[in-house]
Amino acid sequence: MFTKTLVAILGLALIVGAVPPKKATCSKGRKASDQRCCVWFDVLDDIQENLFDGGECGEEVHESLRLTFHDAISFSPKMFREGKFGGGGADGSIMAFAEVETHFDASVGLDEIVGEQKPFALAHKVSFGDFIQFAGAVGVSNCVGGPHLQFLAGRSNHSQVSPDGLIPLPTDSVDTILARFADAGFSASEVVDLLASHTVAAQDHIDPDIHGSPFDSTPSEFDAQFFVETLLKGVAFPGNGSHSGEVLSPYPGELRLQSDALLARDPRTACEWQSFISNHDLMVQRFTKAMAKMAVLGNDPRTLYDCSEVIPVPKPAASKVAHLPAGKTLKDIEHACKATPFPTIKADPGPETSIPVVPAS
Repeated sequence: MFTKTLVAILGLALIVGAVPPKKATCSKGRKASDQRCCVWFDVLDDIQENLFDGGECGEEVHESLRLTFHDAISFSPKMFREGKFGGGGADGSIMAFAEVETHFDASVGLDEIVGEQKPFALAHKVSFGDFIQFAGAVGVSNCVGGPHLQFLAGRSNHSQVSPDGLIPLPTDSVDTILARFADAGFSASEVVDLLASHTVAAQDHIDPDIHGSPFDSTPSEFDAQFFVETLLKGVAFPGNGSHSGEVLSPYPGELRLQSDALLARDPRTACEWQSFISNHDLMVQRFTKAMAKMAVLGNDPRTLYDCSEVIPVPKPAASKVAHLPAGKTLKDIEHACKATPFPTIKADPGPETSIPVVPAS
């Protein structure tokens, strides 16, 4: 009798465990395949209006996307193998311990976006780790041509301070950068894939006198211009001279990171870099895949649940192929991929590119 009862209980448990998440109607009549995702529709409405200025691809988007990386990449299996704490990965520790982690050399300036984001996470009672990844995914969806990133929720709100030194610096060598990423589980090609984020990025602290200077000429569009313009010969510094982590740029107002310039020309990464110039879809596909991997570092994905349906679908790219900016020719390209010719791209017939400098506030 006991055996039959136990079998019945176990059978019921298996059935219950196989039941799919309960579907739900959320606020404003929106549907979710999992009722636990309903809260994220409310977060979406709040941050689109009050963090991203009505759904723009602006500075808060740039910084939110940067924050996803700085929270997640602080994860070192090597340190764990050595008996040390190697960080919790995408666990929200950079928000929980902002007074410590935003003072790391690599994260200078992130205290501002953490300070802006934290009240939203607290108001909606969601974990810091979840909120950081959600805000990054929503933010980049505001950029024309951007990806529709996966968003898995369910991260714990318990974390501890990440060790310093796990976030690559723009002054690091390619060897150092690739070794750090390899420790976290990323190949050299995946490093390039993640750097597609720099197509909608800008700097504030390498040269604070030119606050907000972008890394390419179209910082509100998720396009391949970054991968073209990083290969152009540098001719001048956009500000008042050279600063640590900066190298010569092709245009006034555009800043080039030393690490980006080196990775664009290194034989281990140059061909992946070049491959995106004439293939926007490939760039988005590989960025999406690499971001999905990064967003769960330090987490067991089996304990998370999929709320990707809450992330808005971005507007499609105006063009799937990058162009040579006006005033530049193929002679200005420092072709570094020896395996394949530089792709055929057109030159912009407009006036020579000049990116306005945003004055420091």
